[in-house]
Amino acid sequence: MSRRSSRLQAKQQQQLPLSCQEETPRELQAPEHLQTRKRRTAEEIKKKEDGKVAKKHQYEIKSCWPPAITGGISPCIIIETPHKESVTTDFSRFKKYRFRNLFINPSPLPELTWGNSKDVWLNILKKENRYAHCKHFTSLHSSLQPHMRSILLDWLLEVCEVYALHRETFYLAQDFFDRFMLTQKNINKSMLQLIGITSLFIASKLEEIYAPKIQEFAYVTDGACSEDDIVRMELIMLKALKWELCPVTIISWLNLYLQVDALKDVPKVLLPQYSQEKFIQIAQLLDLCILDVNSLDFQYRTLAAAALCHYTSTEVVKKASGLDWDSISECVEWMVPFVNVARKVSVKLKHFKKVAVEDCHNIQTHTNYLDMLEEVNSGVAATAPGQLSPVSTAGIITPPKSTEKK
Repeated sequence: MSRRSSRLQAKQQQQLPLSCQEETPRELQAPEHLQTRKRRTAEEIKKKEDGKVAKKHQYEIKSCWPPAITGGISPCIIIETPHKESVTTDFSRFKKYRFRNLFINPSPLPELTWGNSKDVWLNILKKENRYAHCKHFTSLHSSLQPHMRSILLDWLLEVCEVYALHRETFYLAQDFFDRFMLTQKNINKSMLQLIGITSLFIASKLEEIYAPKIQEFAYVTDGACSEDDIVRMELIMLKALKWELCPVTIISWLNLYLQVDALKDVPKVLLPQYSQEKFIQIAQLLDLCILDVNSLDFQYRTLAAAALCHYTSTEVVKKASGLDWDSISECVEWMVPFVNVARKVSVKLKHFKKVAVEDCHNIQTHTNYLDMLEEVNSGVAATAPGQLSPVSTAGIITPPKSTEKK
């Protein structure tokens, strides 16, 4: 054996015990190290569990409904902080409190096969408070007067009848116009017609199956508004309204109230079961009321309930809307002169081409609303319908008759 190989063998024999001595402590220390980590983890878990147990009686307010929904009482939904232990008897007391206040104004809707009636009702009320309107928008525009709004809306009513648009389309346009004017300042009166026809253009695209083309909306303005003007104003309005385009309109509330009042078969809740004559009679009253800017003092649901009250009774309104007399009395009293004038005008169901008979009551109609409004404002409710004084409509173009349209 060479000297070099003998040296390597001796070196390996010397290093072997050293490596064994190093491995043995590592093997002995590993279980102790792991055991320490497990013990720390168990202590941490125990601390967390102790903290959860200590907080098991704490509750947090998840959400609150506005006081307007429940007549001044804000019903808070109280949710218990999550924990692993079973619910205590103290929480049952809070649970009763939660539901008693959440539904302090019970839902008038019947039991639905496609959803929870209480949830549906609260969602509708939430939307009613989300889309706010106010009659004081004229204070933001120095060159505008309240009667200008009346003239504009009356013209939109006429346009809706010319094109056989639905009542919902008009009331959507009315809501868009009123809310848009609250977001602007110093709008000139020369811009009103453009804003109004653009509101109707947006509403028709949302509601109508076969909406009129933009050329037709520009045509009824007799050259006052071009197609490009309507498109530009549409973008401005959509941004100002933040694309919130789904309010519960007055006519939607009226449909709901009449349906709930006449409802007998729950599975057919989506099919109209009320009289068309009664509907158009109340709808004509609402058409007249909405022309008055003071109507914006009331919520849409209150206006519809007050109109229903004039043609039915407070018991029917209570059943259909859930509103008691104290909630609607002010609006009912305000509406009295409008009712006196509206009852003088005969109401007939109009028929339209290419519109089914059962849907004719949903098509918006127009009558001499400005004359009727003038009689209401003058306080001469006893005047015969033929003696109504005319109201000047200068500055607003009346749309062409259907026979003159191309």
